Amino acid sequence: MIDQVKQKINELLSQGSVKGVVALAYAHGHAGPCLFQKGDDLDALCLGDEKKAGDVRYPLNKVLITLARQYPDDVFGVLVRGCDERGLYGLYRLKQLEPDKVVPIGISCPRDLALACECKKPWPDDMTAGEAPNEKESGGTEQKGVQDVEGKEQPERFDFWKDQFLKCVKCYGCRDICPMCFCYDCSLECEDLVSKGDLPVDIPTFHLVRAMHMADRCIDCGLCDEACPVDIPLRLLYKKTAEVMNHEFGFTSGINKNEISPLSLMGPMPEK
Repeated sequence: MIDQVKQKINELLSQGSVKGVVALAYAHGHAGPCLFQKGDDLDALCLGDEKKAGDVRYPLNKVLITLARQYPDDVFGVLVRGCDERGLYGLYRLKQLEPDKVVPIGISCPRDLALACECKKPWPDDMTAGEAPNEKESGGTEQKGVQDVEGKEQPERFDFWKDQFLKCVKCYGCRDICPMCFCYDCSLECEDLVSKGDLPVDIPTFHLVRAMHMADRCIDCGLCDEACPVDIPLRLLYKKTAEVMNHEFGFTSGINKNEISPLSLMGPMPEK
């Protein structure tokens, strides 16, 4: 699969279709984001699921936003899995990226990771390498984690989330790694909402404010879970938020490239 991706990147760079390609590179024992440009050696390219790099992922779209702000006239390529592509669709909708300035290079997600994530669509619409698995292989729509918590009585659910939020050390890792967090001024740093310097974190303000902001943004990539140093099941919280959005409005972030968020409208939803 990596050879196909290298070929695609080489084509884009040699033809001058893009200024550079944002992808993962392996160096000094670690994999991280890299901007490949014309003439660069692609031997360090990593797809994130190679043995030498482990299951490494990174919010490459976040890097892309930074580049787009600094070089608004240039076109960049970016390596995307299913969740990354959902992120691109959301960022187009939120006017953070322009579709004609982005060239996605799609790869399918490893089967084991897709199952663990319960990902509804772990492959992009247009794939450069890999194959789209069937629903059984991809994790489908079971969402067992949400079902397990929903099975608890309300007082037990309340205690569960209170105990989780009490663990928070307010490191902002969930916000900093999230590919859908891009605001210049973050409400989680507003003292009227979240007090500074105090631990435990304000309960439930900190995490519920962020959950509200993620309601029509979260692409279910799970990076917040991976970044949390105290293992708060943040993805579980956002999966539940997404379930409510889908049930009440028929909206799932990033699934439909041209869909309008119901939270950005006043009045009734337009008919499809």
